[in-house]
This record gives sequence, structure tokens and C-alpha cells, in this order.
Amino acid sequence: MLFNLDQAIEILTRTPIVLDSLLSGLASEWTENNEGEQTWSPYDVLGHLIHGERTDWVPRLKIILQSGEAETFPPFDRFAQFEESNGKSLADLLATFAELRTQSLATLASLNITAEDLDKRGTHPALGSVRLEELLATWVVHDLSHLTQITRTMAKQYGDAVGPWKAYLSVLNP
Repeated sequence: MLFNLDQAIEILTRTPIVLDSLLSGLASEWTENNEGEQTWSPYDVLGHLIHGERTDWVPRLKIILQSGEAETFPPFDRFAQFEESNGKSLADLLATFAELRTQSLATLASLNITAEDLDKRGTHPALGSVRLEELLATWVVHDLSHLTQITRTMAKQYGDAVGPWKAYLSVLNP
């Protein structure tokens, strides 16, 4: 499948809705448990998505459009959510993410990205030269990856409870 901005926006628009539908009002056992040491709970993932919304996707998009490869993207702190989300409720995080995503998509729409813009390049601190199209495609896949992570983490909470059916449930097997 080739990148298509309109199709990318279809996914980016739905992520907050999916997260709200999936997580809102659940018992904390679903949202605060993880898969073990060095893994994230759904709550942690949501905080990570918020941090990315504030510091990654649109800020990097703007750098590409304004400065090209002349300005290296600031490094992204993949663990900032642990401090930034501390003490906030899941409902607060869901509302914040939805609001930030709405703002991000409004900004994206206001930029009137063209096919020529998609070929513009920026400089990632670890990956080097990257195209705007790659950044936008990564934003979509990043969302989908974390939705997968959240549902996998939730499924594993019943990993023992399913008994012998575990053999048939690929989400529970490495």
C-alpha cells in the first residue's frame, strides 16, 4: 500500500476514539497493569502518545517544512510520560490526547501538504535524512503499534485464566 495522506488521516483521527472506547471507565487492573518488568501499561502508553503529540509529529513536520535538513530534530524522550502523567487520571489522559490530536490534525490540514512537500527532507538525530512522507507514515504505524501493544497487554492479564485455550490465542504466545 502506497502512502496516502487522506488515508493516513483516517487512522490518526480514529486513534483517540478507539482509545476512549477501549479504556474509558475500565477497572484499573486493565489499564495500570503491564506485561512485566520494563514494559508499559495502557496508562503508560497513553502518556507516551500524549508526549509524542506535543513534541514529535507536528513539531518535526514543521521543522522539515521550514528548515529542511539544516535543523536536526530534537531527540525524543521515549520515557517522558512517567513524569508527565504522574498523578493524572486515565480520564484526564484520554481527554488530553483527544484534544492534542484534534489540534495536531487541524495544524496538519492548515499546512496544505502537497506531493512536493512529502518529498522534503529533515534530519533525525539517529536515522539521518528522512522524508516528510516517511514521518507521516510512521505517525500512523506508531499509533497502530501502540494500539496493538495496549490490547496485547490487556489480553495478557487473563493469560492464566484462559487455561488450555491459551494454545489457540496467538496474542498470549510469544
